[in-house]
Amino acid sequence: MKVSRKSLPYRLVLGGLFICVLNLPSIAGGEDHTSRISGSSKAIVQCQGASLDCANAATPFFSPDGKLLLAWTANGVVSVGQSSDFGKTLTSTVKIAEHGKSLDVGSDARPQIVVDKQGNVFLAYAFFKDSNWNAQINTARSTDAGSTFSSPASLVQDSSSQRFPSVLIRPDNSIFISWIDKRLIAAAKQSGVKRLGGSIAYSFSNDGGKTLRTERFANESSCECCRIGGALDTKNQPVIVYRAIFSGGIRDQASQVISANGAEPMRRVADDDWKTDACPHHGPSIAVSGSGKFHVAWYTQGNKRSGVFYANSSNQGINYSIPSRIGSEGANVSRPYLLAMGQQVWLAWKEFNGTDALVYIKQSADDGKTWGTPQMVSKTNGYSDHPLLVNNGDAVFLSWLTRTDGYQLIQVGQQQ
Repeated sequence: MKVSRKSLPYRLVLGGLFICVLNLPSIAGGEDHTSRISGSSKAIVQCQGASLDCANAATPFFSPDGKLLLAWTANGVVSVGQSSDFGKTLTSTVKIAEHGKSLDVGSDARPQIVVDKQGNVFLAYAFFKDSNWNAQINTARSTDAGSTFSSPASLVQDSSSQRFPSVLIRPDNSIFISWIDKRLIAAAKQSGVKRLGGSIAYSFSNDGGKTLRTERFANESSCECCRIGGALDTKNQPVIVYRAIFSGGIRDQASQVISANGAEPMRRVADDDWKTDACPHHGPSIAVSGSGKFHVAWYTQGNKRSGVFYANSSNQGINYSIPSRIGSEGANVSRPYLLAMGQQVWLAWKEFNGTDALVYIKQSADDGKTWGTPQMVSKTNGYSDHPLLVNNGDAVFLSWLTRTDGYQLIQVGQQQ
């Protein structure tokens, strides 16, 4: 997609932040009706088309050569675009698939994209197969740095439901993918047994996603509607965090290391005591620092604590620190996201003040022992996606898709 001169981004330096904003038309679409006010009149316009300006979710990934790849979903279409100038222009936009209203665009659903050292691209997303929220995860591959993609194909051969893929790329170019799987739920239903939730399934690929190892379960009982957080530890083992279902219907956060021998024991992040059979649609985030410390952020409405919280573990999740609240007490806080490099940790989240959605960032230079003062780095008064953090070498960026103010790529830190 070539961006017109009128929609070229601008760059500002504010308090040491490098900001690159792709100014896209301010149009609302789908369920995300955004008001555009001119004087005393208010008009709601539905966004049409599959371009980034109509997207509901966008996921970034920097390739080893510094190129930004962006995967997004808009009006039932999954697309991938590239930028060699930090989002100034998007080129080589490719439509991967068109699923219309069946595309999974729930609040915790987003396309996943990773790139290996040879420039091969792996993409995963989900769509609904029926009106009962049974979904299928499709994957597509590119062997020419994202210029063309293979036809999407089902991740697994099971006919039940798979949603919320989470993808990691390891230094040896192998791919790790985890997801919410409902085959055990489907089997229980056929046997006349009532069983809630889903399961955490995972697999690896050593050939860029062309083939995957036989899928395995990390946990047979998890929330069915919350995304999985993932990171690599210092041994390049995947570490996942998710909302597990504990005894008595408690849905609290748990972490797990996936070693060469399989899934290690599940570790409870915090005893929030959230008893619910509902779908929060609000998954956690995890980052692993250079010391091997796990940093986790999550949302809960438990009997013991309610809000958005952070905790860390220095022993691979066996014990976690006392949870600390993210944002001020009483603030409307959501969508925390973490990134760690060396001893530095960045935490982003979103707040709503009744009019605007605001993104805050705070940073720790000592592996989560102490934190700097939160800084508001961007805001918008229309629809906005979750704030995400991504690094390009030593530089850390906030990636934030907004309907009114365009897609934003904001440098928020640098590894020291």
